[in-house]
Amino acid sequence: DIQAAAEEAYDRSSECSFTSFVGYEWTASVGNGVNLHRNVIFRNDRVPSQPPSWVETPSAYDLWQNLQRGCVDGIDGCDVLTIPHNPNLSGPGLIFASAKARSVADVDMPVDREEAMLRQRWEPIVEIMQHKGDSECLLGGDTTDEACGFEKLPYNSFAGVGRIASQGTLDPGSAFAPDKRGMVREALKTGLVIEGQVGENPLKYGIIASTDSHLGTPGLTIEDDPKGHGGAGARNERGLPDDLEFNPGGLAVVWAEENSRDAIFAGMQRREAYGTSGTRPVVRFFGGWDYPDSLCESGELVAEGYAGGVPMGGDLSKPAEGAGAPRFVVSALQDPGTPSVPGTPLQRVQLVKGWVKDGKAHEKVYDVAGGDNGASVDTSTCERRGEGAGSLCAVWEDPDFDAEENAFYYARVLENPTCRWSQQVCAQSKVSCDDPSTITPGLEGCCNPFHKPTVQERAWTSPIWYTP
Repeated sequence: DIQAAAEEAYDRSSECSFTSFVGYEWTASVGNGVNLHRNVIFRNDRVPSQPPSWVETPSAYDLWQNLQRGCVDGIDGCDVLTIPHNPNLSGPGLIFASAKARSVADVDMPVDREEAMLRQRWEPIVEIMQHKGDSECLLGGDTTDEACGFEKLPYNSFAGVGRIASQGTLDPGSAFAPDKRGMVREALKTGLVIEGQVGENPLKYGIIASTDSHLGTPGLTIEDDPKGHGGAGARNERGLPDDLEFNPGGLAVVWAEENSRDAIFAGMQRREAYGTSGTRPVVRFFGGWDYPDSLCESGELVAEGYAGGVPMGGDLSKPAEGAGAPRFVVSALQDPGTPSVPGTPLQRVQLVKGWVKDGKAHEKVYDVAGGDNGASVDTSTCERRGEGAGSLCAVWEDPDFDAEENAFYYARVLENPTCRWSQQVCAQSKVSCDDPSTITPGLEGCCNPFHKPTVQERAWTSPIWYTP
């Protein structure tokens, strides 16, 4: 059935208007709802007759071995990759632990060079956000980046789902509290540390985002008209259409030569991809050693970006003698929106750097374009206030570069604030938390202490890595 549906949806004509993939979800969940899910995506229509499930393959390592035998080696032309899904619900970051892990007790299982190389082959990209929350970063320790507070679930496993409806939040000291080890930025840093120990980076991930709603409506991520998650075929029919902590989902973006299976799959394999929180800004990110300061003014930014370096997801080339620090160019264009729902102007572009010094990982966030523009939103009407940019671009050189330190860099693009999907409903329903008579059944979440009425939509590019 899945193969037939994918074939029916795939436009094989020269118009290439829509591309579908044969795929499924490997739904491993251990202990008290700790998530190990992977999305399994096949390159084309040459696939095994049955998808290996968690029952037959109780670890990601077992899954890869099965797919190697049953697809790559067993069927001519068959290829496949897996995508870690919802890492924020993987308890103590079990989804980023050894791929041989089968329980939370295995979270500290060591990773050797062979496993690190195997993971790079099977998992080139990771999901940084989807319907069930953002997994970029978590405040604490050397993570002082305020933008990490974006769309966080207040729990770290499926066991926490539904708890804030009555409690408002969860005790941050509880066993269900969010864990940094389930965040993508932390995984990228850990990958650098392991690389220094075994010679290969097992967590060398490109970045995408996804919807993950269960409505069969890919791309339906607009905050102004939320439809809810769907769950097992049911969703709220009045008031807030979804649980308060959930969001409409994100989007995966892949740079590819054309809209076809082979081209998109290859783009995912080389990590030339980025994720958004649901809007559609167009983002380019390149790294090299001698990009000119004037590159943003060039009409050939993309061509010169490729010619002078590598795109998002790539590895910086070996520098020429006396090259100095690497240079990066990042360009972002505002989501144009639609006539009825205009896109939101851009506020700033940041570069996030992670590096290892003396065996320990560090991070720093740099503003490289735009900045605090004073933009805001009237939460009672959802009217946007303040100016923003239709496009932002910068050429940036790392001022703290050390040629002896492994590092990664990724770009993050922030839009001006807007009303969150939940506040859109609350405002349209004219809820006033000071007037209990306005809080009708189904709208109690509008006044829940956990509720954040505004949101700052964003995009995250795949990193570019530097290896001494």
